[in-house]
Amino acid sequence: MIVVTGGAGFIGSNLVATLEENGISNVVICDVLGNEDKWRNIGNREIRDFVAPGNLMTYLDQHADEVEMLFHLGAISSTTEQDADSIINNNFILSRELWKWCAQNDVRFLYASSYSVYGNGDTDIGFRDDDSPEALAKLKPLNAYGWSKNVFDRRVSRIVHSSDKTDPLPPQWVGLRMFNVYGPNEYHKGEHMSVVSKLHPQVAAGAAARLFKSYSPKYEDGGQIRDFIWVQDCVDVMLWFYQNQDKSGLFNLGTGKGRSFKDMAEAMFKAYDKPSKITYVDMPNSLKSKYQYYTEADVSKLRAAGYTKEFTSLEDGIKLYVDNYLSKDDQYR
Repeated sequence: MIVVTGGAGFIGSNLVATLEENGISNVVICDVLGNEDKWRNIGNREIRDFVAPGNLMTYLDQHADEVEMLFHLGAISSTTEQDADSIINNNFILSRELWKWCAQNDVRFLYASSYSVYGNGDTDIGFRDDDSPEALAKLKPLNAYGWSKNVFDRRVSRIVHSSDKTDPLPPQWVGLRMFNVYGPNEYHKGEHMSVVSKLHPQVAAGAAARLFKSYSPKYEDGGQIRDFIWVQDCVDVMLWFYQNQDKSGLFNLGTGKGRSFKDMAEAMFKAYDKPSKITYVDMPNSLKSKYQYYTEADVSKLRAAGYTKEFTSLEDGIKLYVDNYLSKDDQYR
């Protein structure tokens, strides 16, 4: 049995779909569906059980002998969420409980961290996935979400690097700092969808794509840099770790090639075979002090671990997204 928290969410539902495509249907999803169309993310899936988060620990105890691996992708992922108590309960306390449970029950554990832990990337760590306690203590996240991910990474690091080993480890543990992921099944995220998905209705209608102005002299309007990664690349990395259970650690998960928002918008117009039209709009004041102007994953550690598959280019990923999902009546995977 494989358990996927957040399995009805964006990345989780793509993981569940790929597991099914690989003949693995003994999958349990833990998530909250709400009142909207999030259920459609798993509408085509065959699953063993669906568990509410509040019942997860009891369910795990009841099936401890059957669980092979736990993919912990569930979290409050909004970078603008203000309720820090809710963030810490979901992103740290639950993660700690699941880590302990996996360690005690000899179950492999993979969890989603985030590039948000790096903040502006202006420390001497930059965007390197150094998992030492000393390196993690230097990071300066810009929001509560990034802080919650870093504080769990730091707790894991203390356990892993401790000399007394009083806090046991799962037989395999993997933390993945995912960068700017885009792809099908993100539609329920609303304002927190990828910019690729947000631009879709504008570009499809032939209107101008609206991007934020730059307020840094280092970057022109549209020149802000992000490491955009196609969701299937993230899933492929997770499956690689599933298939290589001797590999553990904290790893960046991006393409390793930062691209500008202008590049991304132009790739959208090209995918729709429309002339490029871009308008730059004011950034909300609430975001200006928390805005990351540059992110680019250092993926050398992942490569050194043995992952060799090439990542999808921004242009190819957007073309796949538009042709196979965004331009269809049924946009779900």
